[in-house]
Amino acid sequence: MDRRFLTVLGVSLVFALVVSSIFFQMSSRSSGPAKKTEDAESTDLVVTTRPLSVGSTIKPDDVKVKKIPTSQMPKGGFSKVEEVIDRPVVSNILLEEPVLEGRLALRGSGQGLAPIIPVGMRAVSVRVNEVVGVAGFVLPGMRVDVLVTGRPPDESGVMTTTALQNILVLSAGQTIQPAANGQAINAPVVTVLVTPDQAEVLTLAGNEGKIQLVLRNSTDQAHTVTAGREVGELYGRRAGKKRSRGGEGDDDGEPKRPRPVVVAQAPPPPPAPPPPPPPEQVVVIRGTTKTIEVVGNRADPGRIQ
Repeated sequence: MDRRFLTVLGVSLVFALVVSSIFFQMSSRSSGPAKKTEDAESTDLVVTTRPLSVGSTIKPDDVKVKKIPTSQMPKGGFSKVEEVIDRPVVSNILLEEPVLEGRLALRGSGQGLAPIIPVGMRAVSVRVNEVVGVAGFVLPGMRVDVLVTGRPPDESGVMTTTALQNILVLSAGQTIQPAANGQAINAPVVTVLVTPDQAEVLTLAGNEGKIQLVLRNSTDQAHTVTAGREVGELYGRRAGKKRSRGGEGDDDGEPKRPRPVVVAQAPPPPPAPPPPPPPEQVVVIRGTTKTIEVVGNRADPGRIQ
């Protein structure tokens, strides 16, 4: 083998080893301090030791402190356990999940439903039975319409109308969270979230009539305008008819309506007789002379003019 080729090959290998060694030393020097700095810049984060549901109050055994890099600190997180003790939970927190400011209510704001009621809203409880509560399937978080059945003032019949629509259910009985197994909750009381005006309507409906809850799709935000239904419509009476108030009624209890007045009109004049048909004519040509002779009339065929 050529000695010159071996020399060039050996020098190339030595040069490659030197370059690799220099690159390795430079990379190790640059990554070493950065890693130490990252390990040194850590902070404390308060996380849960068990799942916390809405309405519960955080106790010392419910949370712990966990070390995390400072760059991974979530916005609204806590570094000290004392900052979250005795604060109500307004949103479910899972196991080992960070405790954030937006999931807690102010300390001393109460327990149960009180912390989760938004400012300006009200929680009203409605007494229901198995039928009114849609057979127990009205669960917290669902949306319902409220129907009221009663006798309107100065009316003799019973009427059902939709009083409120798209109302959020806060709790069913003492439960403010759906059952973990998805089963229905048979609760005698359902608490809903309403505005102050709606709270007045709901309270009046419960005192003056009977309330029925109608379950609706939670994604359906449409507001449907209804005219209400009367008892007479169940028995074939047309909608909109009312019983007479102190007046004379028909045999079926319906008020008499004024009969329309028919005004007699003069008959139209007879049409004019058609004009008589034109007489029949014959064209006679004698040599160079052309004459037209009347043969007769269609009205008198036997007559020749």
